[in-house]
Amino acid sequence: MRHLLSAADLSLDEAVRILDTAGQMAQTQSREIKKLPTLRGRTVVNLFFEDSTRTRISFETAAKRLSADVINFSAKGSSVSKGESLKDTALTLQAMGADAVVIRHQASGAPHRLATSGWTDGAVVNAGDGTHQHPTQALLDAFTLRRHLVGEGADAPGRALEGLRVAIVGDVLHSRVARSNVQLLHTLGAQVTLVAPPTLVPVGVEAWPARVSYHLDEAIADDKPDAVMMLRVQRERMSSGGGGFFPSPLEYSRAYGLDARRLAALPEHAIVLHPGPMNRGLEITADAADSPRAVIVEQVANGVAVRMAVLYLLLAGGSAAGAPAGARTETKVDQ
Repeated sequence: MRHLLSAADLSLDEAVRILDTAGQMAQTQSREIKKLPTLRGRTVVNLFFEDSTRTRISFETAAKRLSADVINFSAKGSSVSKGESLKDTALTLQAMGADAVVIRHQASGAPHRLATSGWTDGAVVNAGDGTHQHPTQALLDAFTLRRHLVGEGADAPGRALEGLRVAIVGDVLHSRVARSNVQLLHTLGAQVTLVAPPTLVPVGVEAWPARVSYHLDEAIADDKPDAVMMLRVQRERMSSGGGGFFPSPLEYSRAYGLDARRLAALPEHAIVLHPGPMNRGLEITADAADSPRAVIVEQVANGVAVRMAVLYLLLAGGSAAGAPAGARTETKVDQ
């Protein structure tokens, strides 16, 4: 694995390897000393052209836990705001010796362009591009699902998500999280149902490896999902805060919001996920968000372990022997 640009690029073996490695990383995070020396001497650049809190901090934490040097680059207040191109920015980072570039960009395809342009020799990790892809979010969601619903979860290496039923609900049209999750969950053997109003379903969705439903109550009753993933309504990508896509926030919440009634209708073992940030009262009520069945806060913690795994596999070759000079090569991630 040279880069991580799309969930669709991952084979079953590669996806399971990342989840297994994330399980080992998660175990190290329960220790008193959480840092590993694996990426000592390597430089990871967080190159964010879009605002982010969870993803940027998660990648920063992951890189630092692996002892990498971290450079946080925000487009605001940088030369980008003066008109500098992605190419010139990438060449600058290359000159600084970046071993990995974690990029979030408002333009779909920007990470792929960076990875294939020759502007950088480092590994490129897509941290979200437009409405296209967010592969590490899909991986942390899959890790969370496996931990809760498949055997012993993170302690059962080699396990996929065969046969799990997952409903992804809400603003599918604008969601890179939905696209990435559909592809990765399909690869891992899960059955996915997309639930959304017709106005928030993308053109060409019939080619996705998922079933489409326009009625949340019917999807819950018919599919009996093992997990429900609520998507944030991305009003910033809609004109007039959602006008034209649904009649009103109240109508949207009544038809597609997860509330206490719908939560009670789910199978007893079902869990609730949300990529955050949440619009409480719109796509999810406080009762559902704060329920013991919601694993939303755990998703954030799992994101650090998954991103540690991705950086480790990209930069250390998946073994301590691939660690940079000066690292304690006797240290394994499962210690």
